[in-house]
Amino acid sequence: MKIYKNDKRQHYLDKYSIAHLFSFPIEENIQVHEYKRDEWIIKEGMRPDFLFYVIEGKAKIYVTHQNGKVSLLNFINANDFIGEMELLNEVYYTKGIQSSTKTVCFALPFHHYRTQMLEDVTFLRELTKFLSIKATQMAAKYSQSLAFPLENRLADFILQTADEEVYKEKHVTVCDFLGVSYRHLLHVLAHFCELGYLKKDGRRYRIQQHNRLYELAEKMRNK
Repeated sequence: MKIYKNDKRQHYLDKYSIAHLFSFPIEENIQVHEYKRDEWIIKEGMRPDFLFYVIEGKAKIYVTHQNGKVSLLNFINANDFIGEMELLNEVYYTKGIQSSTKTVCFALPFHHYRTQMLEDVTFLRELTKFLSIKATQMAAKYSQSLAFPLENRLADFILQTADEEVYKEKHVTVCDFLGVSYRHLLHVLAHFCELGYLKKDGRRYRIQQHNRLYELAEKMRNK
C-alpha cells in the first residue's frame, strides 16, 4: 500500500472531491491510499482503521466459511464505500477486501472522524443511499442467476474482474459465484473464444471484443 503525499495527494483531493458528502471539513486528516492488484485493502476478520471511498479501480469482497471454503461475495467499484459496516456496528465480522486492479481510495481515519460521521445528517443520508443501492444490487444478482443464461452473467463477470483487458479469475471461484458447474463454465469460455470475444493466453484470457461482452452484460441491466 502506498500513501500519496503533498502535491499528488492534493491533486486527488481536488480532482475527486467528496466534500459535498459531509457537512464538516474533512481535508485536513483524509489520506489517499493506492493498492496494487491483488493487494488486501482489508484483511478478513481484522477491523479497519479507516472508512474508504474508492475513486479509481475495482475490488472484490471475500468471506471464509466455517468449513474453510472461501467465497467471492460481491464487487466494489469507483464511488463505493469500504468499511461502512464497521463504522456503523461495534460488533461486525469484517469481510476480506482485495483489489482487482490498481485501486486508489480516500481513507478517513475512524479516530478522527467516527463521532462526526455518525452525527452528520448529510453523510448519513448519502450512506443510506449507498447501502440501499448495494442491497438492491445483491438482490438483483440472485434473481439474474435464475433469469439469464450463463453467457450473459459470465460476460458481466469478466468485465467486472478484468484488469487492462486481461481476465484471469480462478475457475472454481467463478463457478461458486455464478452457481454453475465447472464443465458448463469451460464450455462457455471456449464458445467466447470461438466467437472471437476472448483469446486464451496460457491460464489467462485477453478480451478481444469488449463491445460484444458489454452487449451481453447490458441485457441483464435493461431487463
